[in-house]
Amino acid sequence: MFHPQGPTVWELLVQGLSSTEQGYDLLAPKFDFTPFRTPDAILGPAMAQLGGPRSIATALDLCCGTGAALRHLRPLCRDRVVGIDLSQGMLAVARRKMQEAPGDTPIDLLRGHVLAMPFRAAFDLVVCFGAFGHILPQEQDQFVAHVAQVLRPGGRFVCVTTPRPPWWSARYWRARGFNALMHVRNGLRTPPFILYYLTLRVPEVVTLLRQHGFAVTVYADMFPGRLQPVRLVIGTLTDQARE
Repeated sequence: MFHPQGPTVWELLVQGLSSTEQGYDLLAPKFDFTPFRTPDAILGPAMAQLGGPRSIATALDLCCGTGAALRHLRPLCRDRVVGIDLSQGMLAVARRKMQEAPGDTPIDLLRGHVLAMPFRAAFDLVVCFGAFGHILPQEQDQFVAHVAQVLRPGGRFVCVTTPRPPWWSARYWRARGFNALMHVRNGLRTPPFILYYLTLRVPEVVTLLRQHGFAVTVYADMFPGRLQPVRLVIGTLTDQARE
């Protein structure tokens, strides 16, 4: 459907009728050949904003998938890089790929949910790329609270998102149509497959981060071509957030 080595339409249908975890287990071997993987054209410029080689002590990648961001993170870190994901299949692919990742900083890959992470004030950097569609609206505040919990004061949270598209645009209505199909699917079949578009756009992310004690900077015009609408968001956890 996408790349000759990517999933077929039938495989995507089977994935969509599975749970979130099982669906990504099934998709994992072909995930890097789909448009769902965050492209290097985003990851490269985003990571270039974070510092030079070995300038960060510890970093955590939320919903790390097959390790695309981890490959860019490892050279930036001195002590430890951690990836967490709900899908064992995605983590298995990431483990294979990390054997060839540049750098020698230890990488730990953990199966777990981003709303139940076993860390507190453990990281200098947390990143999340392309996973906001798996966070339900009622979980968004809790998600940002967990990000703040795992960061040290002065630590940074880095993500990419876009402004909300205008209601008259084709992009807006494609997303709304997909979301409607997912609501119907999840209303008729359990366990649910959680993936919705138009979630945690720029204004929502900035508001939530500020509510949880982050100073926020949004970078525009960083990415080429069709990626131009994407915004890089960097939130820095202030000392007051721990008080």
